[in-house]
Amino acid sequence: MSERTATAVAAYLDPSLPVPERVADLLSRMTVPEKVGQMLQLDARGDYEGDILRKHVGSILHTSPSRLKLAHDLVEQTRLRIPLLVGEDCIHGHSFFEGATIFPTQLGMASSWDPELIEQAARVTAVEAAATGVHWTFSPVLCIARDLRWGRVDETFGEDPYLIGELASAMVRGYQGSGLSDPTAILATAKHFAGYSETQGGRDASEADISRRKLRSWFLPPFERVAKEGCATFMLGYQSMDGVPITINDWLLNDVLRGEWGYTGTLITDWDNVGRMVWEQKIQPDHAHAAAAAVRAGNDMVMTTPQFFEGAQEAIAAGLMEEADLDRAVARILTLKFELGLFEDPRRPDAERATNLIGSAAHAAVNLDLARRSLVLLRNVGGTLPMAGADRPRRIAVVGPLADAAQAQLGDWAGSSGQADWLPDGHPRDMITTVLDGLRELTPQDWTVTSALGAEILSLVTPPEGETFPDGQPRPKVVVPRDPDEALIAQAVEQARDADYVVAVVGDQVELVGEGRSTATLELVGGQVALLDALAETGTPLVVVVMASKPLVLPQSALDAAAVVWTANPGMEGGRAVAELLLGQIEPSGRLPISFARHVGQQPIYYNQLRGQHGDRYADLTQEPAFVFGEGMSYTTVEYTGLELRSAELGPDDTIHARVTLTNTGARPARETVQVYVSDTVTSVSWTDKELKAYRQVDVAPGESVVVDLDLPVADCTIVDQAGDRVVEPGGFELLVGWSSRDADLLRVPFSVTGR
Repeated sequence: MSERTATAVAAYLDPSLPVPERVADLLSRMTVPEKVGQMLQLDARGDYEGDILRKHVGSILHTSPSRLKLAHDLVEQTRLRIPLLVGEDCIHGHSFFEGATIFPTQLGMASSWDPELIEQAARVTAVEAAATGVHWTFSPVLCIARDLRWGRVDETFGEDPYLIGELASAMVRGYQGSGLSDPTAILATAKHFAGYSETQGGRDASEADISRRKLRSWFLPPFERVAKEGCATFMLGYQSMDGVPITINDWLLNDVLRGEWGYTGTLITDWDNVGRMVWEQKIQPDHAHAAAAAVRAGNDMVMTTPQFFEGAQEAIAAGLMEEADLDRAVARILTLKFELGLFEDPRRPDAERATNLIGSAAHAAVNLDLARRSLVLLRNVGGTLPMAGADRPRRIAVVGPLADAAQAQLGDWAGSSGQADWLPDGHPRDMITTVLDGLRELTPQDWTVTSALGAEILSLVTPPEGETFPDGQPRPKVVVPRDPDEALIAQAVEQARDADYVVAVVGDQVELVGEGRSTATLELVGGQVALLDALAETGTPLVVVVMASKPLVLPQSALDAAAVVWTANPGMEGGRAVAELLLGQIEPSGRLPISFARHVGQQPIYYNQLRGQHGDRYADLTQEPAFVFGEGMSYTTVEYTGLELRSAELGPDDTIHARVTLTNTGARPARETVQVYVSDTVTSVSWTDKELKAYRQVDVAPGESVVVDLDLPVADCTIVDQAGDRVVEPGGFELLVGWSSRDADLLRVPFSVTGR
């Protein structure tokens, strides 16, 4: 009997057998190189024949659509024909497939505070990605954004662990659908486990100085939630904690994740984490030692450390680890492949399905809904917005470097953002509606819309250290701010003086965003501040649209503007959504998932800081944020009154039953996000003054009063004590309910919790 015939009747190819039996049978047939290869995920822009035929790779990522067929065909030439897992960074849409639906960035999504809508967006992404043969997305990001200088703030859901948990859970559900056997499901990845965002000085991947108690207090709860809810994979952070890289952090990976939480899913390193222990962190002498350490720590898939293939085999030969050490990791990888059904159907690209689904009208409608809900109105003096004009034609001057910057509007991880070389020009221009496009399309026919660039943001130069890092990856170019251009400013000012409104679209662009692109400042770069200052002097009502990857420090001319709208990077439909909001065709309902600083020296800034600081300001400047977590305006006014509790004395197993009355005192409808915070008035260890514990979104018609019932288990009113245990301490508490985290915006009512 030939090798191929013998393989055809192997137990692992029998779909009627239980998955553990199939895994055990296949493992028994594999050589050491085949096992090591299954643990490798390599960049699909490399040598397919070498990676698949000689290194036996288990997974590829960043897959050019035109080359994916070749990869699958090569698998058919291998001895065991173990199917590939195809991974892609589908971060806020199928990022690198031309014409896919690109949503607002994750931070923009978070401004909606709407788990159901975010689940829909993830479902759309999964459906589009699965149609093109992608099985695995490296999303969602569960990092807590605290230092705004960090380059990856845009990939987070903001600064609050409760909100992050709610939205991440929804995104995982959307990606994984009804289960991994669903042909439209893709594997979700919770990342970056854990504490990656708590950087020093905002520097990417620097040592995260976090105690275990601090991790348990804020950084771990969102991960614990999705781990227990079935998120298929976890990605490990780049950084080290207490001198130990997360890649080999035994306490975090084994004591907590695998042990306390009982997580049985698959762990994947981030890009070259294993190699970085050799060339960057310098805690391993060579790739053999690094491979052995990574395997023993419990890593399953090793992303883009090609030296792992030889290193792991050398480690076994040198006695640094045993072949059996590979089996645990390989078994988990094979389990994923069997659960996805890849041995029966490798889920190759389906051209017909892709044509019918990708970028479809139905998907665009979800995108537009999310873009609308992501917009946050932060300032609106005297009802400047919505723009009025029923009595006479109006003239709008639309200015600024981002007013018509289609690809910049999409943000990082989207086409032309630099991670994929097969989309050099980004996504199709006709699929993207910029702010200028939206206003030209939606304003009445007798209105006039003019445009001017007004300012440029930056130029790029080659880093003095060279074009690549030691592992061959490209270094980000160095940003050089552009000087204000008097001619560009003069043109914008001339248009503003002749206009009824000037809409200035300012912010950042992708060269200031992402891995390795943290910023030392938060101010608007280039000629943008000079432009805003000049526009403010015209006296024309100034509407500032901040289209930025993260909260920026705004100049006084923006803080004093007639209106300010924050739109993160709003995706393909963002410009239409902004135009609808400015013209009053939709109601503003977004709320900030993250605080805005007044100056960069406030970093880190977040609402739930620990009590105990001496004083409440710097000697020279305020500590007050420019805009706070939870903040956002409507085109009406909603008053909160009558906060009351059914009972103010509760046991640890009871539920807090509260109610509050909302009254819309204006002429337009509102969607109000009712935020519920808890303050433990005296704690055994330092704790924050208030924490978000629940929220409800409520529609309130003009003139209507609505009684809102709010239920919260006492068991959620926890702190993490000195021993690192999450507990409810008996004593006095306050329930705080209102429309932002600012003390002045919250009603308070006391309650007490008795001991057991």
